[in-house]
Amino acid sequence: MAQVLEFKLPDLGEGLTEAEIVRWLVAVGDVVAVDQPVVEVETAKAMVEVPCPYGGVVTARYGEEGTELPVGAPLLTVAVGGTGDAGSATAPVAAEEDAGTAAVQAGSAESAVSSEYSGNVLVGYGTAGPAARRRRVRQAAPAAAPAPVAAPAPVSVPAHRGPVPVISPLVRKLARDGGLDLRQVRGSGPEGLILRADVELALAAARDRQATAPEPAPSAAPVTSAGERVPLRGVRGAVADKLSRSRTEIPDATCWVDADATELMAARAVMNAAGGPKISLLALLARICVHALARFPELNSTVDTAAREIVRLPDVHLGFAAQTPRGLVVPVVKDAGRRTAEALTEEFGRLTEAARQSALTPADLTGGTFTLNNYGVFGVDGSTPIINHPEAAMLGVGRIVPKPWVHRGELAVRQVVQLSLTFDHRVCDGGTAGGFLRYVADCVEQPAVLLRTV
Repeated sequence: MAQVLEFKLPDLGEGLTEAEIVRWLVAVGDVVAVDQPVVEVETAKAMVEVPCPYGGVVTARYGEEGTELPVGAPLLTVAVGGTGDAGSATAPVAAEEDAGTAAVQAGSAESAVSSEYSGNVLVGYGTAGPAARRRRVRQAAPAAAPAPVAAPAPVSVPAHRGPVPVISPLVRKLARDGGLDLRQVRGSGPEGLILRADVELALAAARDRQATAPEPAPSAAPVTSAGERVPLRGVRGAVADKLSRSRTEIPDATCWVDADATELMAARAVMNAAGGPKISLLALLARICVHALARFPELNSTVDTAAREIVRLPDVHLGFAAQTPRGLVVPVVKDAGRRTAEALTEEFGRLTEAARQSALTPADLTGGTFTLNNYGVFGVDGSTPIINHPEAAMLGVGRIVPKPWVHRGELAVRQVVQLSLTFDHRVCDGGTAGGFLRYVADCVEQPAVLLRTV
């Protein structure tokens, strides 16, 4: 007899509580194998393909594309065949029926089979095979199974089985951004495939209807209610929550200093002229940060508010701010203190490219202990950055521009940069923060200072 197993949305990473269904990779009736990706979801940090830990036939899907589901909500159900039909997901249950009959009838029956096995299910990680003795048989009777709606839809929308056929994810995003229900669009492509022109035509028609609609009667509503409302979700929502939490919990302060970066730029030019892989400026600044944190470890820490303790961290995992089409993200270079300038340049390049392609994994975006923010790429001189909670500090770097500067007692044109440090005043006082920033500025002005610690 077939066994119907429910697969719930797993915990996809640190701090993630929900995900939006972007694209279903299987339809009801499809046969899936163990660890086969079944749905593509967008979390606040990355786009992730979620594999199913069961092998069998998909009997129901929960949620349309564009629906946001909380972690732990049902994703789909799979009908698993007899012993040996679906690999590890259908471990032998004959012996279990004898030993676990009482457990099947216990009051905790609502704890679905998948609830024990669907944590951290990510492509590349696989799914853990639980012990067979912990499995239980789900009764196949219709009365005992939940009653999912395979294709839920509003009453005014025609029912549609499976995902709406769209030529590309970009077209689906265009429709979602415009608030357009793709189920109401008639596709002009082969077999009703919805093309970009179809979506643009539907959006234009919607705008025309809006323009010709009679104006509502004046009301006492505030003027702001007429503005555009943009949902705070996905990356934008995660950034809003994290920055708000940082401002609420962390008593931060900022200090800054101008530095003559002429010697640092000259040193980089010499390195790159010597042959081999090119060294990025960000990699050199990262090396300076790592050495500064070794001298001032108070800033490579976090605050455990529940225990009222400062936790000083032994390793430097360096985050760096990166602007992408999906918004601001902070990829993390793990073990930055053990990497050379060449290795740092390579890892910065890899993570930046992955960010542009929306291919960063939750592991790439978590675990940072200190952040380097090079906002100079936006053409600005200074900033007072908000700390990336739960870290304790962030170094900001402005643009490097020619400015008048007194050098060796004479006025000269030098390459000048403004450095700023925002720090959690709970982990240190101004003297420590000022000492850290001054050391960074000294290394920028005289890179040879690093030779004492290399």
